[in-house]
Amino acid sequence: MLALYGHPFSSYTWKALIGLYANGTEFEFKQLVPGDAEQAKLLARLHPACKFPVLIDGDRTIIEATAIIEYLAVHYPGQAPLIPQDSEVAVTVRMLDRVFDNYVMANLQRVVSAHFVDPDDGTSGLRDPDPAEVAKGKAGLIKAYRWLENWLTTNTLPAHVSLVTCAAAPSLFYADWVEPILADCPRLAALRAELLALPEVSRCVDDARPYRGYFPPGAPNRD
Repeated sequence: MLALYGHPFSSYTWKALIGLYANGTEFEFKQLVPGDAEQAKLLARLHPACKFPVLIDGDRTIIEATAIIEYLAVHYPGQAPLIPQDSEVAVTVRMLDRVFDNYVMANLQRVVSAHFVDPDDGTSGLRDPDPAEVAKGKAGLIKAYRWLENWLTTNTLPAHVSLVTCAAAPSLFYADWVEPILADCPRLAALRAELLALPEVSRCVDDARPYRGYFPPGAPNRD
């Protein structure tokens, strides 16, 4: 059976979980515990940066959430077109996956990371966030929001659940906590609501509820 290493509150773990749930793929979830030395050693063997999620399939190890979705589409296909067979649609899916990862997820994580002490100085834990870093992350989110809103005015997303669903759902979920989607981006706000209504996504949201206190900027009392 497949094994997925990750954490229920991790956005990139959600990305892999949504793909697994969408096609009813059997797997065992290996929840990682922050600070566990043995698990840290395991991750160090599995991933060059000691990150998760990691998918284990027999003697195969697949790292990086996007690659996990690509692997599932090839080896564990189902009704959900994780990677559409139409090559033109697949190009769009892969393009949007990069947009959500690099410009939505990355900017929201920039804000979150501003609340942590740089581990290079030998310390760890929370700190008062660097206002400049927070401002830059939020500005990046606003640019991404406007680009996506403009894209959605003339384009249609592929059917759910695809790679872009897996990327968009966690990134928009957490990004809206950091910098609410702008009032003049109604299509993007509607997409977020549509994604959160999907059973695969709502399952991730519910499983992550006990960990909301981990969110350094503070989780809003909604969603």
